[in-house]
Order: sequence, then structure tokens, then C-alpha cells
Amino acid sequence: MAGAPTDRIPLYTIALPVIGVAAWLVIGKAGLEPLALLLVAALLGNVIAAVHHAEVVAIKVGEPFGAIILALAVTTIEVGMIIALMLTGEPNPALMRDSVHAVVMLVVHGLAGLCIVVGAIRHRESEFRVEGANAFLAVLIPMATLVLVVPNFVVSAPGPYYTPLQLTFVSIACLALYGAFLFIQTNWHKDYFLAGRDDVAEVAPPSGRMALASFGLMCVSLFSVVVLAKSLSPALLEGVGAAGAPIAIAGVIVAAVVLLPETTAAVRAAAANRLQSSLNLALGSAVACIGLTVPTVAVVAWWIGQPLQLGISPGATVLMGLGFLVAIITYGTGRTNVLSGIVHLVLLAAYIFYIFAP
Repeated sequence: MAGAPTDRIPLYTIALPVIGVAAWLVIGKAGLEPLALLLVAALLGNVIAAVHHAEVVAIKVGEPFGAIILALAVTTIEVGMIIALMLTGEPNPALMRDSVHAVVMLVVHGLAGLCIVVGAIRHRESEFRVEGANAFLAVLIPMATLVLVVPNFVVSAPGPYYTPLQLTFVSIACLALYGAFLFIQTNWHKDYFLAGRDDVAEVAPPSGRMALASFGLMCVSLFSVVVLAKSLSPALLEGVGAAGAPIAIAGVIVAAVVLLPETTAAVRAAAANRLQSSLNLALGSAVACIGLTVPTVAVVAWWIGQPLQLGISPGATVLMGLGFLVAIITYGTGRTNVLSGIVHLVLLAAYIFYIFAP
């Protein structure tokens, strides 16, 4: 989070939200046409602007609250994109499953693996707090299992679905786990997520007026992202179909877009030998994604009468289980090297490969 300027608000972060909302009002929904490229550029720009303002607010409040604000901003973007796609075109009951699964795999293996490799190239070994990493995994593993695996084994509903009662329970369970995690992260065991002076960004906190302005601009940027996602939904679905790609790749695209700016912040922290901040950003995004996205999308799905297909395939289950096992080994030592990062990146490559060659 040290990269965000705290003495001024960059002009582009003010202009982009306005441009995004204006583009949505003028263009509306876009298919596979040149105007879609303009909306894509505006969408990506607003994602970056939203996370920039979240970083400014995060610096003001300090760690670990800063990582929480960033995770909540990213989760808001993801929820908006999922709901926009759900309300566009043919029903896609597996969209939330694909998006949540993609976030878990991209974070646990892609983002974390990249940060470990970058840190190893610059510093050979990087250190972090084992207690903090284990706390993330202790919440992330049961959340992912309840949402993505257990639906394949319940008998109250056919196929990889939950009954409304079961989905309600799982949504409440995810909220409870996330709430308990936040309590631990911000109260009793806040020190688990701090790594000492080397992990603190050497940057002056912004003034109260600037932090308040950034908070307001962050809200406008998030709104712009959501409405632009709705405008681009037809183009995304048409593009996936025209390319002959598996429909699951739409979930990967959603996850990649919302994680893009946070990836920049996490890699920057890893390069500065602040791997703890990288893990807080990466794993915190995955925990917030499941803890908040699942209940929110479940309510929307119930409201519009669309079922949610949640269970992943047996092969994906095995790969995710292997990934969590490797993560437990990686985060159980308190220090990482380049081998750990390469292993995680290979598992990410396997996940992407098996989407196209199941």
C-alpha cells in the first residue's frame, strides 16, 4: 500500500469515475463491437481508481484494517460483476461457483506464488507470521469446502445444488466465519498480521480531509465498476461463446479483473520484502470473497428465482485439496523461497489447463 500518494489525489482517479458513469449512461449495453473496448478501458481504469482510493483510506487507518478495506473494495467489485452477469442473457447458475473457485485458485496459487517468487528473486528468502497465515487458511479451507465441495454430497437436492435451507445455512456459516476472522484480525490477535517495522510502509498518512475525499471517490468508482460490468456483460458472454471457450472461463475473467489492482499492490509489497503485507492482501481477498460474495449473491439468486450450481467437479476437488495441502506446507514454516513459489504457480497452470482440457 506504500505506492499510493497521500499528499494529493491524482487527477485520473477523479476523472475516471465520472467518465465511467457517463459512458454507461451514453452507451448502455454493448455487444462485440468497438464501443465495448471503450467500456473495457473505463472498467479497468475504475477498478484501479477504486483500489487507489481504498489504499489511501487504508493507509489512514493502518494495518490490519487497511488490508480489510482493500479486500472489501475488491469483493464489492466482484459481487457487482457477478450479479450483472447473472441478470444478462441466458441463466448461468454456475457463474458464482466458477468465480469463487477462480478467486481461491488465483489467490492461493497465482497471487501468492507470484509474490513468493518476486520476494525470492529480490531477497532469496522472505519471512512472515505463521500465526497470521494459518488464521487465513483456517477460515478459507472450511469456507471453500462448504461452498464448492459439500454440495456434491448432500442428498436433499439433486446434483451440485443446495436446497434453499441448506444455502441459507452455508451463507450464515460463511458470514459467521468471516466475522470471527475479522474479530481476531482486528482485536485479540492483531499482532498475528503484523511483521514489525520492515513490514510497515514508510509513507506519511493522508490528512483527514483527503481520506474522506478518497472514501467518497472510492464509492463512486465502485458504482462505476458495477454499472460498467452490467454494460459489458453481453459482450463478455458473446465473446466467450464466439471463441468456443468453456463457459467457466467467464468466472476466471471476473476473478482476474477484480484481483488485478490488488495483485499490483501485493507484488510491490513482496518486492520491498514485506511478504506479510502481500499475504494479508492476497489471502484476505479470498476470505472476503467467500465470506461476503456467497451470502450476497445467494440473496440475489433467491430474489430472481435463479438456482445456484455450486459443487465443482471431482477433478477440480482433488486439485483444490492438493493446493490447500501445499499451502499448509508453504505457510507452516514462516519463511519461503523460490521453490515454494514455483510449485504454487505450476498448480495455477494446472487449474487453467484443466478448464480447457477437463
